[in-house]
Amino acid sequence: MTYFYSAYGLCLCADLPLPGLALLDSVPCVDVKVWLDGKPAWLDQLIDGVPEVFQTSPSRNERNEPVLTVWKLAGGDYFQLQYADGTEFVVDRFGKRIWAFWSSPLTLEDTATYLAGPVLGFVLRLRGVICLHASAVAVGAQAIALLGTAGAGKSTTAAAFSLQGYPVFSDDVSALEERADAFHVLSGCPRVGLWPDAASALFGSTNDLPLLTPNWGKRYLTLDENGHRFQRQPLPLTAIYVLSGRERDRTSPVIESETAASGLMTLVSNTYVNLLLDREMRAHEFQSLSRVLDRVPLRRVTSGDDPARLPELCQAILADFQALDAAAPL
Repeated sequence: MTYFYSAYGLCLCADLPLPGLALLDSVPCVDVKVWLDGKPAWLDQLIDGVPEVFQTSPSRNERNEPVLTVWKLAGGDYFQLQYADGTEFVVDRFGKRIWAFWSSPLTLEDTATYLAGPVLGFVLRLRGVICLHASAVAVGAQAIALLGTAGAGKSTTAAAFSLQGYPVFSDDVSALEERADAFHVLSGCPRVGLWPDAASALFGSTNDLPLLTPNWGKRYLTLDENGHRFQRQPLPLTAIYVLSGRERDRTSPVIESETAASGLMTLVSNTYVNLLLDREMRAHEFQSLSRVLDRVPLRRVTSGDDPARLPELCQAILADFQALDAAAPL
């Protein structure tokens, strides 16, 4: 059986159900084919060849192993991504075909989580799409991005916006499509992942949200259910908020303009899977991000660390966004 999904402007065709992706009712042109049910013999032989190490992640697990290692296969025609837990992916150089492998106790849910995040992020980069390490929220007919490093509170803040009725495009990955008038945020996956402390702060109990996978402690909020909304249509990106830090004694959020000098470096350091870019991809990224900064204001947010004040943070961002919108030239 074949399953069709939409994610980040791409139509995916898979041979097994993919948890966490938006299922398509009708089938347009397929952009990416995904195989999860076994490894073809020719690919097995390719992997057993002599690979070229492309990148290793600086992050290490408890055994001091890289969390992710990437090899080039067949002279760069394919990339092999291997996670320290044993999950593997092979992606062709054009970002059109993906093969995934795992073994017990890993599950399809574990693999689908990697696929929906860093693997599709890498596929988008191979296809020339800029991806910010950001969650994105729709405010009226416009989009704002919540940018930041791991642990900055992107997902938690996006979930807090969802609780206030704002549709969410994506969690952790914001793919941008450049059009004549603006950069548009593309719809991602209809889930927001939350660690237990964030889930408890927002919903009162971790038990109110299902586990993302049987092997992780992370939970997820399903968009398009129980009053939460998933933003399916692209919208122009009109502001980027950099979640830069939390101060214990701060009671009210502070939002300031990012300087032009530091703004580009902020964006460059907060693009998604930037570890996996080659020289040509980095040059393309630099040019694209320069155009983003020419069109979209970058705002730096410093807030307190009290999760009970998340609604106040959302309101501060909304007030700042409305002020920017009012001051924008017609």
